[in-house]
Amino acid sequence: MSYKLRFSQYNERSILVEWPAIIDENVLHDVLNFKTRIELKIYKPIVDIISTYASLLIIYNTTIENVNDEFSTLKVLYKSQDAKKLLKSKTFRIPVCYEDEFAMDLDNYSVAKNLSKSALIKLHSEAVYTVFFIGFLPGFLYLGGLNPTLHLDRKETPNLNVKKGSVAIGGKQTGIYPQDSPGGWHIIGNSPLELFKPKQNPPCVVKAGDKVKFNPITKSEYLRIQDDIKRSSFNIETI
Repeated sequence: MSYKLRFSQYNERSILVEWPAIIDENVLHDVLNFKTRIELKIYKPIVDIISTYASLLIIYNTTIENVNDEFSTLKVLYKSQDAKKLLKSKTFRIPVCYEDEFAMDLDNYSVAKNLSKSALIKLHSEAVYTVFFIGFLPGFLYLGGLNPTLHLDRKETPNLNVKKGSVAIGGKQTGIYPQDSPGGWHIIGNSPLELFKPKQNPPCVVKAGDKVKFNPITKSEYLRIQDDIKRSSFNIETI
């Protein structure tokens, strides 16, 4: 499927490409496939290509001399026949402890949704989520595919100190805080994994287009995994 895209100059060194502004896996796949095609086919030096739900920001390392020429190059590439099947993804199993010590908002969330905590945890952990993009913080995964029963608006007053590893729900999405941070999502658990390591290449092993499945664990399992990570003897599991 191809879409009617909007091309515009974002600044003197970058171009913004926009798809219909919806959260949709077909749009995501088209965004990521086009990103891969640009990386493979355009030889003009590009510093970075940043993807979101429905857009790409293409950043060049020099001033764009003729933006219309660049638009034409990109449009021809988008329509090219080798557009399919470039996206490769993995499914990661991420351990999460939902025990009260790690889930500061789980009680209130359970009341707000009129669900038992066990039912809430089951609904949250049985889904397979899609990584739409990474942002807000380095390594923060925006995950789509949350069961509609669990949708809940963000907090009116953000928490100023959300702990690293916190697993949270905000609106129609769920995600994991990769470091201590302020945040307005509802905290329902914590993962012992380190999703962002600045000295690692790539710093985050999970990328846009990948899948995530949460695996409920006990506190003792959480502590064991933490120890394994400190000894560099734990590898994130793929399904």
